Amino acid sequence: MRRRGFLALALLAPAAARAELPPSVTPVAALNDALLAIMRAGRGTPFTARLQMLQPVVERVFDLPQILQSSVGPRWASFRPPQQEQLLDVFTQFTVASWAANFDSYDGQTFEILPELRRVGSDEVVQTRMVPRSGDPARLDYVMRQNGDAWKVIDILLDGSISRVAVQRSDFRSLLTGGDPTLLIASLRDKVATLAIGAKS
Repeated sequence: MRRRGFLALALLAPAAARAELPPSVTPVAALNDALLAIMRAGRGTPFTARLQMLQPVVERVFDLPQILQSSVGPRWASFRPPQQEQLLDVFTQFTVASWAANFDSYDGQTFEILPELRRVGSDEVVQTRMVPRSGDPARLDYVMRQNGDAWKVIDILLDGSISRVAVQRSDFRSLLTGGDPTLLIASLRDKVATLAIGAKS
């Protein structure tokens, strides 16, 4: 699928052009705006303040319950509702903290949304690049799925091919061998604490 011209519109007049973007692209453009905002805020802004800036956008753009269930796999259905709620809460914190920790400085980087949308069944893949002032761009593609009237991210493809959900599923597997999410919840809490003191995910 090709939507000619929407990238140029978005770059030249972001506010006016937002309505011209395909529905699956608009959430990605909003995420890029939020990432640039926290990058410009930088490490001089308290980590908690950057989390507060980013969390509403992440919760709106990402289908976090779907991403978590896909990352956990079939064991999700065996968790009690309070466990599911607790795990979703800490997973949300971890997701937001990961973005805030990894996008914590600005040196002239720009985000580009490529003008080609890929179809994967009923999903669409929005292809993007983060272009540094010098050096090679970093590729991040977002797998978008329509959820009611909204399009939401259900996976990220690093370098255009490495599924973030698949990586998380592999990471989570060893912590769920007993069929209980307690170890995974504790691990995610530890990672959030580590990210808060400046580590990268």
